[in-house]
Amino acid sequence: MDFFDSAYKGTPPWDIGRPQKEFVELVRRGEITGSVLDIGCGTGEHALFFAGEGHEVWGIDSTSLAIQKAKEKAAGRGLQVHFLVLNALDLARLNRKFDTATDSGLFHTLSDEDRPIFVDNLAAILSPAGKYFMLCFSELEPGGYGPRRVTKSEIQDSFRDGWSINYIRPAVFESRTRAEGPRAWLSSISKK
Repeated sequence: MDFFDSAYKGTPPWDIGRPQKEFVELVRRGEITGSVLDIGCGTGEHALFFAGEGHEVWGIDSTSLAIQKAKEKAAGRGLQVHFLVLNALDLARLNRKFDTATDSGLFHTLSDEDRPIFVDNLAAILSPAGKYFMLCFSELEPGGYGPRRVTKSEIQDSFRDGWSINYIRPAVFESRTRAEGPRAWLSSISKK
């Protein structure tokens, strides 16, 4: 059984029961616009938050149990989100465009080989000048537990061709296991 499948049998540390503060702030600042694809949506907290703010939202995750939980939350909250089981490396199969894509904790799970595949798929689903917002673990966070750390230069290298990096700034990745949360990068990246 896949790590994520087993993690969602309980409540994984990253599933904090609400959206990450960084994404709430993005909405408050007006940076999340138009239609939104939440990539690696888990149990749907970000997608449901965006829908509650009036956005048309799709949420995808490769873990069917997470999607099932997300659909149950949507029904219970009376919110409309199109949740779908789909691998993030197959985004092009959606065959549609979004104004905004969000990623809370997916990019740092990708291997070096999968990163360019993901970036190509991301380009396929973003509208011209569409934006991608990514929250990932930073190399400033000490090792020893959790996902792989990502350097600022790795983000820059991954989005070198066909993209404009608006900012990569220090952030916190809230979790259920640490009150202060691990150090992270929040990136805003636009499709050229």
